[in-house]
Amino acid sequence: MSDNKDTPDAAPKKKGKMKTILIGGVALLVLVGGGVGAGVYASNAGLIGGGGHAEAEDGKPKLVPKSEQKHATEGGEGGGHGGEDAAPENHGMKPPAGQGGDKYASTYYPLEKDFTSNLQDSVHFVQVGVAVSTPYDDTVITNLKTNDIAVRSAILMALGDTTEEQVMSSDGKRQLQVRLAKAINDTLKQKEGFGGIGNVYFTSFVVQ
Repeated sequence: MSDNKDTPDAAPKKKGKMKTILIGGVALLVLVGGGVGAGVYASNAGLIGGGGHAEAEDGKPKLVPKSEQKHATEGGEGGGHGGEDAAPENHGMKPPAGQGGDKYASTYYPLEKDFTSNLQDSVHFVQVGVAVSTPYDDTVITNLKTNDIAVRSAILMALGDTTEEQVMSSDGKRQLQVRLAKAINDTLKQKEGFGGIGNVYFTSFVVQ
């Protein structure tokens, strides 16, 4: 008889224990799910995994936002945005249409030593100082330095194809800027798979 009396009391205890286990399991799932969700959010927001820009998916240099521009007082290669770019070049990753160059910073880099070349079909020669700018990160300037000899050769060849008439007019000089930018980018694309030079500037220009 005593065994039969104990049986009804055991059932509620089992139900209560199972309910406790179920509540605990749900709470655990909520905590784990919340942790995963928070981790995904933090990762997407750049709070985890190094912050700053994310690397470009294709491994190419990244465009540098204007807000992260390096100024001359901060050292480096003399960032800063000196007016409008004179010779835009399509190097495969142009800024989105309508956003303008001011959305991205410009890093300037003067090439060492002036360039001297005879002009095409002329007894005169031209001597120019050349600087370049890029809206991309330091990878482009590093590539430029690494391939300095090839880049200088490309610039000299482009200068050698320039006529006397071209170097005597402002329009001709602007056309030469475009041609030099293309020559530099073509060389960098061949060597590194990416150009990135947006413009070429003359720091000196002498015809003799």
